[in-house]
Amino acid sequence: MPHALLFSGPAGGGKRIFAEAVAARILCLQPGPDGHACGVCEDCLWRLAGNHPDLLRIVPEADQEERTDAPVEKAEGGKAASRQIVIEQIRILQQALTTGGHRGSRRVAIVDPAEAMNLFTANALLKLLEEPTTNVQFLLISSAPKRLLPTIRSRCQTWSFPRPPAETAALWLAERKVPDAASLLAFSGGMPLAAAELAEGGGAAARRRFVDDVASLPAKTPLKLAGEWESWLKNKDSLAGGFDMPTLVGWMQRWVTDLVSLRLGGPVRFFPDRQDVLRGLASRLSVDSALGCYNEITQSRRVAQHPLNARLFLEDMLLRYARNLQAAAPAVRK
Repeated sequence: MPHALLFSGPAGGGKRIFAEAVAARILCLQPGPDGHACGVCEDCLWRLAGNHPDLLRIVPEADQEERTDAPVEKAEGGKAASRQIVIEQIRILQQALTTGGHRGSRRVAIVDPAEAMNLFTANALLKLLEEPTTNVQFLLISSAPKRLLPTIRSRCQTWSFPRPPAETAALWLAERKVPDAASLLAFSGGMPLAAAELAEGGGAAARRRFVDDVASLPAKTPLKLAGEWESWLKNKDSLAGGFDMPTLVGWMQRWVTDLVSLRLGGPVRFFPDRQDVLRGLASRLSVDSALGCYNEITQSRRVAQHPLNARLFLEDMLLRYARNLQAAAPAVRK
């Protein structure tokens, strides 16, 4: 295989699972006739226990904590775990690759998500890709490959993971008896693994709460809802499940996307189970106010990762949304 592979496609399409399977196959001492790792040899047992010295995972600190069910927040007075891959991690990787493999001739370095690198980190990784160490397989995973340096993409062979056909995704979820599969699949943009993850991790209940909350605006005071959402983001279940500000703002963007689509005569994409509510809201919006609302939510999403003040950020976003609904209603009635 090429020394570097880039697994590219929308989130929830199985890129990470596939990368882990490839890594397992490379490190396995006695792979089965089907090409998969055996799962029982010493190397497989080390890998399954998370202790294989030749499997090097380069992930943001926050993601690493979430995958081990640890809270993202640090102890009181400390900083939250970083959601970026920092340059020090690449330096540690570079140092590790200067020695031979511990268990065999092959080593695997997984960078996930690759777009979480800033310019300096990306350039450090680029040097490793330009002068690859013998017997190292790089596996880069990205849901936003256009955010990667073109030079990094050019050093990798890209394997695409497109959105599966709707019938195939629905059948896959039905076989696993995922509750409310149709609604979750639509909400996840047609990505079955993302829908299954929502159902298993309490995301379905969070989605129901979100819809009930946002549908209550502007009757409910936006400032009050902002306070409730701030507490929601800080509770233990949200922190353990990785439910954070960017996720919440992303859901808000999907809601407004459906409003805009309805106002322009299009279909409901993300919330088909709430069409009646959305149609009622869309009827109060002019085309200009609908598009303006979408643009404002999109701008909010750009800074959702690091808002200076979470409460003020939520208040601003919800006030903008409510004002668009209130300002547009008289114009539409006329």
